[in-house]
Amino acid sequence: MRVRGFDDHDRTELRALFARAGRDSPTESLWGHIDSEAAVYLDPYMDLEPASLFVAEHDGALVGYLTGCVDTEAFPSEDTRITESLRRHRPFRSRQAAAFFGRSMIDAAAATLRRTPTAGDVHDPRWPAHLHINVAPEARGTGAATGLMDAWFDRLRTEQVPGCHLQTLVENARAARFFERMGFTPHGATPPVPGLRYRGARVHQLTMVRSF
Repeated sequence: MRVRGFDDHDRTELRALFARAGRDSPTESLWGHIDSEAAVYLDPYMDLEPASLFVAEHDGALVGYLTGCVDTEAFPSEDTRITESLRRHRPFRSRQAAAFFGRSMIDAAAATLRRTPTAGDVHDPRWPAHLHINVAPEARGTGAATGLMDAWFDRLRTEQVPGCHLQTLVENARAARFFERMGFTPHGATPPVPGLRYRGARVHQLTMVRSF
């Protein structure tokens, strides 16, 4: 297993990996349209902060990746990225996408009426960096994820970043256990994620933080 920095020649293979790396997890696909999802959770990191993107390679093939950002405040917000992606790709002809965004609107409206929080970005100077990590099913348990996290931690220390946050799901217990082994601890509330369902049930955002 080899972990290295992202190279622009990785784009095509990395996009293919993005489409399959989350298989069997609660976030395997959010609204069922890979191009528009990649425009939110992969492409901006390749374009805007490639130095914070790492890949895991085995036998010449990419099997995992980590996208990071050392300063969340300087990076386009998730809402901004989603809005731009939907404007560009218009995935609503997909039944899954239409259902997801319809539920999102209903969930958000219900939360407003009940005055309850919903999932959102973290803005805290103690943990200004953030990351997303994905490993292909065949590479789970091989050390790929640990190697990616170690490379990311080295970058944060080099940049003298005081801390990092990430967001996963309460229902993704395997991911939460891995992040705890990597030194992250749960932080704050666990609000429901608008629109997202897993096996027919609502899921809840889990924010985790790590200081350096």
